Amino acid sequence: QVQLVESGGGLVQAGGSLRLSCVASGRTFNTYVMAWFRQAPGNQREFVAAISRSGGSPIYGASLEGRFSISLDSAKNTVYLDMNNLKPEDTGVYSCALRLASVLHRTPRSYTSWGQGTQVTVSS
Repeated sequence: QVQLVESGGGLVQAGGSLRLSCVASGRTFNTYVMAWFRQAPGNQREFVAAISRSGGSPIYGASLEGRFSISLDSAKNTVYLDMNNLKPEDTGVYSCALRLASVLHRTPRSYTSWGQGTQVTVSS
């Protein structure tokens, strides 16, 4: 059983920045991918970014690379999402997800563990 706990959400003005964190705990694992998804009211869950503990370049959702950056501290089993130049359309619940494999995926059904999510609200 893997538990994921997100933190770092909040209210920010357009153009501002936030850093989200997600800590994974529970069973011991060496190979995994951690990802961020977001969901705005009335919208489907959207892929934001993913990174593999095995190394290699992370992947990002469309038009997010350049403003968003994902990183992983494998010693702490913690993934971060740095969000810069935030826009009102970035508003939503941001959820962390994990899959016990090395291949990066953009689809939610590829991930087996999920956090509760943290709210990000960007005001105009």
